[in-house]
Amino acid sequence: MLDLDLIEQLKNEPNRVLREIQTIIRDIVNSGNAYITADESGVLAGMICDEIIGYGPIDSLMKDETVNDILVNGPYSIYVERGGVLAKTDKFFINERQLLDIARRLVNKVGKNIDEAHPLVDSRMPDGSRLNVVIPPVAIDGTSMSIRKFGTGRRTFHDLINYGSLNEDMANFLVIAARCRMNIIVSGGTGSGKTTMLNALSGFIGEHERTITLEDAAELKLQQDHVLRMETKSGGEDGRGRVTMQNLLVNALRMRPDRIILGECRGEEAFEMLQAMNTGHNGSMSTLHANTAKDALSRLESMIIMAQPELPIVAIRHYIASSVNYIIQASRLPDGQRKVMSITEVMGLESDNIVTHDVFKFKIHDERDGNGKIQGEFVCNGLVRRSALYDSAQYYEMSDVLEKLMLNAVGLKT
Repeated sequence: MLDLDLIEQLKNEPNRVLREIQTIIRDIVNSGNAYITADESGVLAGMICDEIIGYGPIDSLMKDETVNDILVNGPYSIYVERGGVLAKTDKFFINERQLLDIARRLVNKVGKNIDEAHPLVDSRMPDGSRLNVVIPPVAIDGTSMSIRKFGTGRRTFHDLINYGSLNEDMANFLVIAARCRMNIIVSGGTGSGKTTMLNALSGFIGEHERTITLEDAAELKLQQDHVLRMETKSGGEDGRGRVTMQNLLVNALRMRPDRIILGECRGEEAFEMLQAMNTGHNGSMSTLHANTAKDALSRLESMIIMAQPELPIVAIRHYIASSVNYIIQASRLPDGQRKVMSITEVMGLESDNIVTHDVFKFKIHDERDGNGKIQGEFVCNGLVRRSALYDSAQYYEMSDVLEKLMLNAVGLKT
């Protein structure tokens, strides 16, 4: 018989638990009460072990480093995302009860409960992965789980170049922009690589700079020593104890930051974010959800209107144009590739409209390669002479580097 007390003591030693289960299965087989092959015995022992101390049929997916997202749509439908491509797996739960038990195990691990009165949970797991669970009656077709796994390493620009997300000239340009303390927005859809880009950019923040990061779920991996990380907090049923992104931003401005990095801007905190960018905290960065650089500017307008509805639209646009220097537009293409579609400079306001200039752009070709992959090329349109980066590069003694880079990028070799 399975000694549950022993299993509880050994729950942090999965190999010993597996051996205990294998012993029990072997005893049952030797007693003549069952006949299974050695291979079947090994598979059964693994399944029982995963069920008792792991996460059932998704346990192997949780451990698979090639999997970025695990999406459970009821007990019989489990998808994963690898390399930007979603695919259905052959994994499944026996029934809704098993799925609900595993979901509760995950939720309890983050110190929360889920039941019919509280059918939604969104939280960060101990390893940094993002967990979202919805149970019936809200989830009509059975318990739903979304797990966005937290990578163990921080991707660098070198990695992104190797993946084809951008080219070397673009990476070097962004390094200069980050070191010259340009204010940068990384825009894109879900799974487009916004946080990965923000992490890569943050690698070029000076060691002497005091940086404060603000996130809903901690995903940023800054390597510098002088970093203060803060995270929003959901309140109780009455709302007490809730700490919003807007609360964090207002407080961060009082903490003498050199730079503020906002994991994602999605609401009224946009006003405080631009205020930070416009009041001496140069080099601040954030992400937001938008499909193009133009859409990103429109979203910023909408978010500021939410916070300051009395402000005229022209004043809001002027505020944006004087705060944001660059928008990096990231995208996940239909074939799963992640690309920087454009690096766009915000030039200012003309005739009450924000004027932009695409410094770099990914130009998609009509044909695909032999594997069906989308083809294209990164094109550099150069910097406009009135670009704010020229002045900053001069201040930070990077003018020659910038000039040489831009000549090389547009095809005028030095």
